[in-house]
Amino acid sequence: MGQNILNMILICLFLIASHLVIQGPSFMIYERFPEHRLGLTRSGANDTLPSAKHLNQYPIERHRSLQGQPIHHPNIHVYPFIKALPKKRTSVDVSKNISMLLENLLKSYSNSQLPTHGQGVPTVVKTNILIRSMGPVSELDMDYSMDCYFRQYWRDSRLSFQGPIKSLSLSISMLSRIWKPDTYFYNGKQSHVHTITVPNKLLRLSQEGDILYSMRLTIKASCPMELKNFPVDRQSCPLILGSYAYTSRQLVYEWLTSDSVDFNPGMTLSQFDLIDFPQSNFTFIRREGEFSVLQVSFNMQRHAGYFLIQVYIPCILIVVLSWVGFWIHREATSDRVGLGITTVLTLSTISLDSRKDLPKVRYATALDWFLLMSFFYCIATLLEFAGVHYFTKVGSGEIPLDEDEWEDIGEPVEKIGGRLSIQLDSPQRLQAARRRSSLICPIYNDATLFKPACSKVSTMERTTQTDQPKAPRWKQLWLCILGDDKFRRMRQREATRKDNSTRHVNSVSLIDRVARVLFPLSFGVFNLMYWLVYVTYQEDDFPWTTVN
Repeated sequence: MGQNILNMILICLFLIASHLVIQGPSFMIYERFPEHRLGLTRSGANDTLPSAKHLNQYPIERHRSLQGQPIHHPNIHVYPFIKALPKKRTSVDVSKNISMLLENLLKSYSNSQLPTHGQGVPTVVKTNILIRSMGPVSELDMDYSMDCYFRQYWRDSRLSFQGPIKSLSLSISMLSRIWKPDTYFYNGKQSHVHTITVPNKLLRLSQEGDILYSMRLTIKASCPMELKNFPVDRQSCPLILGSYAYTSRQLVYEWLTSDSVDFNPGMTLSQFDLIDFPQSNFTFIRREGEFSVLQVSFNMQRHAGYFLIQVYIPCILIVVLSWVGFWIHREATSDRVGLGITTVLTLSTISLDSRKDLPKVRYATALDWFLLMSFFYCIATLLEFAGVHYFTKVGSGEIPLDEDEWEDIGEPVEKIGGRLSIQLDSPQRLQAARRRSSLICPIYNDATLFKPACSKVSTMERTTQTDQPKAPRWKQLWLCILGDDKFRRMRQREATRKDNSTRHVNSVSLIDRVARVLFPLSFGVFNLMYWLVYVTYQEDDFPWTTVN
């Protein structure tokens, strides 16, 4: 009984002593790793350390501290101190501890080895792109430009850590100390990173070792174009990226999501409509091995409005203007020839101006075909007038004479009442004079200039050859096309006959009448077929091969 009472007294004294000691000095925790002051612990197989808030889980160590002995833990030392651990940390302490954490993580880190080195699996790099602006698209150089945010994601477990901070935004100076993918653009030309006011790069590290590497780029990439349908064409401009040195066994590229390529809201192209931008990944075979490659194709359709205003409508109006010559009289030679030459020269100027921004391709574009047909119609207008002038201008009195038919009149010319009058005393001299005057002024032959001296002239003028039967119209047309000289002389004789009541010096040519209908009708049919072929007939897909 007395022994039990003694034991109870000792237990009470022990409890009271324990309470007094615990209320006295405080405990300061010194970790082996200074970052544990912030609650950050290094992640590893045997590196998990208890923080200060978990100290209550170790009652044996707390009991030993009453005897003035330090607490022993594989990674923690606790000593009794008068000053307690402060509850709040300043920003200077936080940044200092983060720096010490990074230094500790990089102490045994090798930036020349892949994150999965020695594990037998390739490192996966995921990518997405946000395009801020796009253009211009150059047909002459066959390339395009765009300004974008290019982001890459990969996991490096060597940089993982634990603590209340979920991710760390690191300085770009850390890029030289960690491993990063050697991504490059297969069809790039003059890409560069923006450096104003500082290099536009971002580096972020998460607890699990996930790394985000983002940068702002201006990419100028090649775009093979097929210009047969220009300017009503569609183009597919690719962007291809992959690793320069690591094969697909070491490094694999993937799109982050199915919509990894996106555009800023409201982004437009000046000359194209963006139809779609499909994404794909494939294996690219080079002499060094097989490489993982990502591709996005920007499928675009060209606006034809600019070319309609600057090329098509002016060409159509110039061709229509050349048809005005069909309503100008066939005797106005200088007017009709001048109009035709002016239209041809104007079309030449438009054609040269429209070709200055196009490459010298080996095939004809849709615009070339339209300009070529416009040239054809303008030149055909000139040839039509040449035919009119050659075959139907015989009604004006032009009769070709031999040199032995020319006679020197030799008579004095008198001026009577402001007009010239030639005194002729023989029918032969009168006929020679009329022939000579018709050659000098074939359009307006004034019979009052000649004063016959006898009445034999009327008898001689009515003297004609025996009429020959007329050939069919189709045969006459064929002889006109062949330029048969015999047929032409027969037409000249018919036109100069005095008793031909249907003869009109200023009559409209039948060729002009046909051309007034044939030219506009055929040009309209040509335009209808042209736009049906080049506008409605377009391929639905955009085939583009990266490797031959």
